Amino acid sequence: MLRQPERVTIVLLRDTIYEAIRAEILTCRVPPGAEVREQELAERFEVSRQPVREALLRLERERLVRVHPRQGYQVNPISVADARDLLQFRLVVEPACAGEAAESAPPAVLAGLDAFRELPEGGDFIAYNRAFHTALAEASGNRRMAAVTRDLIEQADRLVRVSLATIRGRDPAQLIAEHAGIIDAVQRRDARAARRRVRDHVARAERRIIPALERSAVIL
Repeated sequence: MLRQPERVTIVLLRDTIYEAIRAEILTCRVPPGAEVREQELAERFEVSRQPVREALLRLERERLVRVHPRQGYQVNPISVADARDLLQFRLVVEPACAGEAAESAPPAVLAGLDAFRELPEGGDFIAYNRAFHTALAEASGNRRMAAVTRDLIEQADRLVRVSLATIRGRDPAQLIAEHAGIIDAVQRRDARAARRRVRDHVARAERRIIPALERSAVIL
């Protein structure tokens, strides 16, 4: 039987490998459709194949990879249908988070959203955008909704990175202004306006991203 420190070490190792592979998929360092193999990953991370296999099976449950029996794994390609489903899910969950934040978040939490009124100098817009939407979801106080939203935002980042070359009408300054409008509504504790602003914001993103994906050569 493993001693407690050994069990903790194994769990931390497994989670670290999972997070590392997941980050490479979501940032498209491992692109959609790429094949990945347990042995190659195990050698790269200098571990046995077991924690790599467990990480890949978790990613399969998240629909980020698919298993090909006796052949290995493949990073799931992005389909327009799946992208539309993801964005439609955001249209349901994120306005709910914003409404909850407006109604019940502590004043200090709402004040903290002011950090997202501008893009940090030299900052990456995709990382900034993810942090804003995650912070807004966490301000809801509902841990389950926040966790779902965080996962949706991270997976949406992959859509944006893949479609960036063909996306049209994406103006970071306008998007930051939309974020500021959402922050204003939440800080006024106007739940109805907060929900409406978030819904409009995500709907505009859908109208930009879906056509861009349809123009992309790597999309199914």
